[in-house]
Formats: sequence, structure tokens, C-alpha cells
Amino acid sequence: MSKSLHASVPSIDAILRLDGMIVLIEQYGRTLVTDAVRTVIDNIRIKIPELEEKIIPLIEEPAIVSAVIQFLKTEKKPSLRTVYNLTGTVLHTNLGRAVLADEAIEAMVKVASGFSNLEYDIENGKRGDRDNHIDNLLCKLTGAEAATVVNNNAAAVLLVLNTLGQRKEVLVSRGELIEIGGAFRIPDIMSRAGCKLVEVGTTNRTHLSDFESAITTKTGCLMKVHTSNYVVQGFTKEVSTKEMSKVARSHDLPLIEDLGSGSLINLTRFGLPHEPLVEDAIKNGVDIVMFSGDKLLGGPQAGLIVGRKDLIAKIKKNPMKRAMRLDKVTIAALSATLHLYQDPDKAAERIPTLKLLTRTADEIRKIAQLIEKNLRAALGDEIGIKQIECLSQIGSGSLPVDRLPSVALSISPIKGKRGSQLKKYAESFRALPIPVIGRIQDDAFILDMRCLDDVDGFLAQLSELKI
Repeated sequence: MSKSLHASVPSIDAILRLDGMIVLIEQYGRTLVTDAVRTVIDNIRIKIPELEEKIIPLIEEPAIVSAVIQFLKTEKKPSLRTVYNLTGTVLHTNLGRAVLADEAIEAMVKVASGFSNLEYDIENGKRGDRDNHIDNLLCKLTGAEAATVVNNNAAAVLLVLNTLGQRKEVLVSRGELIEIGGAFRIPDIMSRAGCKLVEVGTTNRTHLSDFESAITTKTGCLMKVHTSNYVVQGFTKEVSTKEMSKVARSHDLPLIEDLGSGSLINLTRFGLPHEPLVEDAIKNGVDIVMFSGDKLLGGPQAGLIVGRKDLIAKIKKNPMKRAMRLDKVTIAALSATLHLYQDPDKAAERIPTLKLLTRTADEIRKIAQLIEKNLRAALGDEIGIKQIECLSQIGSGSLPVDRLPSVALSISPIKGKRGSQLKKYAESFRALPIPVIGRIQDDAFILDMRCLDDVDGFLAQLSELKI
């Protein structure tokens, strides 16, 4: 039977000659359509021994054309897609971290759609420096003497350590030897930068005298790392940047600090927990400060380096800098974001990250009520939906123990096994045209409404939800 079924499968040429294929070839191109037909035909032949007579409907030409169309739609669908982040984590690393402001997006489009003065000095008619589009703004906002930027904060840390500590010792408190996402560890990055790590103090207590006694003729710099993704409590002691700065200067050594998230404005003015300010680090005598662009700053992925003019100049001369530099689109987005910080009073309204973080529970509750009403209509009576109070988190290692009051919808089956059903709910929401990402917690599928901004778009696709 399999032999006759194999013979019944149309050839690739026969399928390509069908009327329906002409439109597809015009839309997708002959090469891609031919590949799609070949893949569909090959899949059918593979299934024949297993399905036998059941394969017959799949061999018919309309079924093959339909399979080719579906294959092409899937093939042309971009891998990187927009999603609805209803996880409750605002700065979700897996979901792209900060959402950019309209001003940043407009700046990216303008620069990407034509030529630009990326490395051209228009006034003097000669070659320019791409950092010039950023450094003056960063200096005004942080009080630093100079600034430069690279493609992320991990690169910033690597570049600074390699420039100031290569073949030298770098002193760090043992309690600050952090690991962040992706197994990025301070000891590992020091090794790659060509530095020798010298651990100072103990995990929970480090004193100024520990740094003083560890300094030798081989010391290249002192380093402080903001423990943004965990907190050590209880019997603890850490050395402030102001104290470390005095020791560093007395030995003519630079003090560098990895702030991680880093913030340009006092977040407490918006009712958020305190996060160390870049400006304060500079005032306290830190010579080089490194922080991220796509975390609390609310901009694109970037590693920002600010501090002493002579050290920044040295960092910029490092050959590794070129391999880490920003492209024109990222510079445009970062510049536009930094401009928004020149009016701190309106920053929370115009920068999406701050806007989402400062949403009140009452605002979120109104959104949850509207979504709940429409979800009930879409899902029917066999699935339980209720509004619950919950706690969102900032994410990306920022303020790990602080939570933000929020409101979520809890979805759970009225009957049946919860485990398999909840997994099915999560899969169904992810299968929507714009995937919805929630979380499974406490025997329910949870949709935290804090980050839902496009309510109309969310509601419009609920008719396609299949559970």
C-alpha cells in the first residue's frame, strides 16, 4: 500500500504549476515557494508508512496548497516579536527590559531612514567622534567630567577593568562578588580583563582597614559593586564610596564602581524605593562609574561609563572599545532618552519604564476590571477568573527585595487537574497573534496588569483565544 501511496504524491513541479501557486510566487518569490513545496512533500512522504490510508486527504492538491501557505506564513513570521508582558516583572530581561519612549523611537527611525553625522563634525567639516552625541548630556546629568558608551554594562565593566587593571590587582569586597543573569560573575570578568582579583574582608563584613592593608605596589584600582540583585542583612558592614575614595586617593589609585542599574533621578520622588544615583557616586569621589541604559534609565541596551576626564580618555583609547561601540540607531535612542531627563518632573510621564513603575494599584485595578469582563465572555463558565491583589517587581536585578502593589487576574479550572490545565492556559495565551506572557503561581495562571498599556489591542485578539 505504501508504494502506491508514494506514487500518488504529486511532484514538486506539478504543485508549482497550480493556479494557487502563481499568487504565492508573486508574493514570496519562486525560491522560497519551491522550498516550501519541497518541505511539505517531503513531510508527507515521511508520514506515509505511519499513517497509510489516513494520509490520502493530505495528498490532495488543495491540502498541499494549504500546507504550503501555512508553511510560508510561519517562515515569514519574524522570530523577534512584540509580546504582552503580564508577568509582573517590569524590567524583564527575557522580554526585552525597558520599553522605549516615543521620542527615542522617533529618533531611531529618523537616523535609520537616511544618512547621519554619526562620526562627522558638521561645524568643522571633518571626522567626528560618535561619543560626542552622548557625552555632554551624560556629564550634565551626572556631574562627571567626561563620558563614553559601549553596547552593555557587562562590556563597560570588562573595558574599564582591562584598561585600568590589566596585569594588576583589583581590590573588591568579598560581599560584592556578585553573579548576575547568564552566569556573569565579577571574578570571571576580572580574569577575562586580565586582572588579578583580591578579595577584601568577609562576605557580611568589610572594613576600611581591610582595603588599606590589602593595597600593595601591584594594586591597579579599587572596585565597588552595587549588589543590586540581592541583599545581605543582619550583622553586616560595608565601606562607603566616600571612605573608599579617601583611601584610593591617598595611594593615587582610581576607584571604580559598577552601579548595575544606575539611576539619574531620585526615584523616591515618584514613590519608588531608593536606588543609588550616578550623580551621588561622582560626588562621593568615585573616579569611574558604570551603569546600564536599558534598566531604570528606561533607554536602549547600552553600557554608560562616566567619570574623570583623564581616565575616560584612557578607556576610549583601549582597542577593545571599537568592538563594543554603539551603532547609530542605539545612539539616537539613548540621546533622546537622556534629553527627557533634563525635565525630571515630567520624566515619569514620558519614560515608559518610570510610568509603569509608578502606576498605582487603583489605576491597575481599573484595567483589570475591564479585562476580566471581556475574558469571562471569551472563556465561558468552565474556567474561573478572579481579581487578586499581588506584588509586582522591578526586575533585572533592581531593588530585589522591594515589591510594588499591583492587581492581577487569576485564571484556574473549575474542574479537572490544575497542573495540565494551567500549562494549557499559558500555551493558549502565548499562541495569540501578540503572545501574552503570564506566570503560573499558587495553582493558577496569573496575569499581572501593571505592564498592560495597549488595552484595546489586548481585547481585540481575545476572540482568537482557544482554550
